Amino acid sequence: MNILKFEERFPDEESCIIYFKAKREHEGVVCKKCKGKDHYWLHSKYMFQCKICEFRTSLKSGTVMENSNLTLRHWLLAITFISATKQGFTALELQRQMGFTRYQTVFDLCHKIRVIMGKRDNEYKLEDMIEYDEAYVTKATSASKKKDLNRGRGTQQKATVAVMAESTVLEDFKTKELTKSCRYFKMKKIEDLKAKTAEKLIKDFINKDAVIQTDDSTTYAKFEDFVNVHVTELSSTKEGKFNLKWAHTAISNLKSDLRKYRMISERKLQNYIDEFCYKLNRRYFGEKLFDRLIIASIQPYWQSSG
Repeated sequence: MNILKFEERFPDEESCIIYFKAKREHEGVVCKKCKGKDHYWLHSKYMFQCKICEFRTSLKSGTVMENSNLTLRHWLLAITFISATKQGFTALELQRQMGFTRYQTVFDLCHKIRVIMGKRDNEYKLEDMIEYDEAYVTKATSASKKKDLNRGRGTQQKATVAVMAESTVLEDFKTKELTKSCRYFKMKKIEDLKAKTAEKLIKDFINKDAVIQTDDSTTYAKFEDFVNVHVTELSSTKEGKFNLKWAHTAISNLKSDLRKYRMISERKLQNYIDEFCYKLNRRYFGEKLFDRLIIASIQPYWQSSG
């Protein structure tokens, strides 16, 4: 949804309240006190009241917007900007577009939205044929520390990101040429290159019946213990490049996307990766992405869906 459509759809706070109330009712409001699901709407107070215990729930309660002093219209506008582009949206640009004076307000808002993106993608596992590789992305490092850091693989100036791509091999009926299509991706910042770290990711995020493709690193030697089939190939060979085609494409696009941010702390890096991955997994949603992100923001952090 672009800004012109936003203005038409949500001209004032009241229109935002009506829209958000309908979305909350559709997803189901759960009473925090008695867990009841039947509520009255108190229009004068803009709150839901439980039919069982009469406990009241505000529109923002239980959502990503809880405890926020920003209006609903500010939240919906921010989600419009963030969902309108396939690339990451910087807090500085959002501050400029929305006219906020305090950068920290917008920075916190952006990261809350990125958190729900990551929580949504954590709810499913990859299946069928999976490409697995690792990327090294630059993280913020103070100038005083840079001179003492190592260089090369695993440098302390870089953070390591595990990249998983759910791909499918396709064959052209006429030419018999093989190509690959890709559905979903997962990307997780990892602390080290140890085998146990990679194996935990496989167990957490990949279906045990999957076929996993990697390069011939010894880190992946025991992957066959956690999946149906493990295929290895030198990454420099034609077969190796084909097997990891989409993982390498995603890594290249991730690095390009992260360059727009001036400095990314290691503590917040996963949030930026989550935004990139969430949008990549929904690259064909178009304007539907706004409504899906609203639904994700409505659900409690442990139940988000979008």
